[in-house]
Amino acid sequence: MVDKSELSRVPAFANLPEDQIEWFLSRAEELHLKAGDTSFHQGDPADAMFVMLEGQLQLRGEFGGETLVLSTNPGDVTGVLPYSRMTQFPLDARVIADAKILRFPSSLFPDLVHKMPELTQRLVGLMSDRIRETTRREQQRDRLASMGKLSAGLAHELNNPASAAKRAAAQLRDVLKKIRDASQELGRRELTAVQKSEIEKLEAAFIQRGKPPQDPLQVSDLEEQIDSLLRSHGQNDLWQLAAELARNNVNPEALESLFSILDADTARAALIRIAASIEIANLLDEIESGTSRISELVRAIKEYTYMDQTPVQNVDVVRSLETTITILNHKLKHGVFVHRDYQPVPLLVNSFGSELNQVWTNIIDNAIDAMGGKGELQVRTYRTDDSVVVEIDDNGPGISPEILPHIFEPFFTTKKVGEGTGLGLDTAMRIARKHRGTIEVTSRPGDTRFQVWLPLAKGTH
Repeated sequence: MVDKSELSRVPAFANLPEDQIEWFLSRAEELHLKAGDTSFHQGDPADAMFVMLEGQLQLRGEFGGETLVLSTNPGDVTGVLPYSRMTQFPLDARVIADAKILRFPSSLFPDLVHKMPELTQRLVGLMSDRIRETTRREQQRDRLASMGKLSAGLAHELNNPASAAKRAAAQLRDVLKKIRDASQELGRRELTAVQKSEIEKLEAAFIQRGKPPQDPLQVSDLEEQIDSLLRSHGQNDLWQLAAELARNNVNPEALESLFSILDADTARAALIRIAASIEIANLLDEIESGTSRISELVRAIKEYTYMDQTPVQNVDVVRSLETTITILNHKLKHGVFVHRDYQPVPLLVNSFGSELNQVWTNIIDNAIDAMGGKGELQVRTYRTDDSVVVEIDDNGPGISPEILPHIFEPFFTTKKVGEGTGLGLDTAMRIARKHRGTIEVTSRPGDTRFQVWLPLAKGTH
């Protein structure tokens, strides 16, 4: 039988009056469990508090979409606690080492609160610690899941321009060989200064041309005209060259001048070199475009995470929004059109910049999901008194009146199991309040609007 000194060694019961310890022991059931036994199962009614005196329990089960494993050791108190809203045990409890446990029924909690107020206070503190730890774990999981989704999208966004630049660089090797061979062929011919000048003039003009025609019919007609011109001068096997010149909007009349001052073989070598020069210019444009896109994404990632920057600083809200939109482009580009209405004067907020980005990410990501990936997103900023207001508005189906009051509650989600933790908007609200701001929301079908109010940084005009 458990004596008073044994229970007093449990931290939650330390230094309590002896009569209270005796009262608790007289109403608790002493359990002796062997290794391998199960104390309670996930889903069982949460009807008791357990005080570990000896041995060890392992708590295990699916919680929030992941497998959770915890240990309960001598001196720990587990199970349901006073004022807890737990109705079912969320995990299995399996005995790892032979255990001696006190089981106190939850039906006696009203008497416990009356008879042992100090213990009750300690248990409420224990429950608060448990809630904080659970919330911290869920927030960490939510951040990791969010970063996982962002990383997958960014990997795709980075891979596209990187692959394009790699393909262009590989093609460049082949084209450089073409231009080298054509230049050697022209070098073997005795060209006059006028002929060299005409070839160089045409080459420079075609490289600096305007945008090629976008209409496939125009390209097809131009290709046919160029091919016909080449055939009229005995060049019957340059159809690929004709197609390349047509795609780059080369004027057939300009090509005619080559044949007027050069013999057929020399004009052929000049055309091959000119076409190769145009292709090199196009490939260099493609490489530059791809590497610029990669550089832009890397810059956005650094700004999004505020890498290499001081943690707290005056943050330009519009720049912060644009960085987030860039990071989320992989989700937006498939059917979400973004309308921007920014106040032209910079609006600065003294902030942990990466935390503000998390607010925009959670709200915009929810809006994209609500619209099913297709719709219109309105992002607006303006100033009112000493606050900056950021409005994020989507034309999705809206949030039902029954759900709207609960959207900022921790763990509340309307998404399927495994798709959301219910911490996104809770996190956004906590960050807003940390910055002495708030978030307001209104919703009806076709118009769900989040307003984030934040105090302007001192000195903002």
